[in-house]
Amino acid sequence: MFIIISLVSCVNNEVFFKYQPVNVNGWSKDSVFTFDVTIDAPNANYNFYVNTRNRGEYPYQNLWLFISEMGQDSTITKDSINFYLADDFGKWLGSGVGPIYNMPVLYRKNFRFSKPGRYRYQIQHGMRDSMLLGINDIGIKIEKAE
Repeated sequence: MFIIISLVSCVNNEVFFKYQPVNVNGWSKDSVFTFDVTIDAPNANYNFYVNTRNRGEYPYQNLWLFISEMGQDSTITKDSINFYLADDFGKWLGSGVGPIYNMPVLYRKNFRFSKPGRYRYQIQHGMRDSMLLGINDIGIKIEKAE
């Protein structure tokens, strides 16, 4: 009985979660990461996270990202986000094991998709460096909001 209650109480609201590795030589300004997400229940509320994994040699406190969304009607929506990977004293935010730090950032909260189907998200860095060092992985997570 205890096992059944434990399994039922750990309901996973995750709809999509995926990381893509950044080239070990750096993230080129021209490199775009693409994520295809299938949504079955557009009437639900969702939370959208952008996740990064950075190494200690990342040279900045913050990270600018450009995000494009292509919906069912081929309309493209573009946005940018700026978030902090380190505090004012250089201490990395997020969680870390060894030399890699994981930083999830809530990008959109309690939003709805317009229709069921496939949505394409593309992420590109918006920093001034043509080759950005110290970013290990880029990912997105979409979950049903509680």
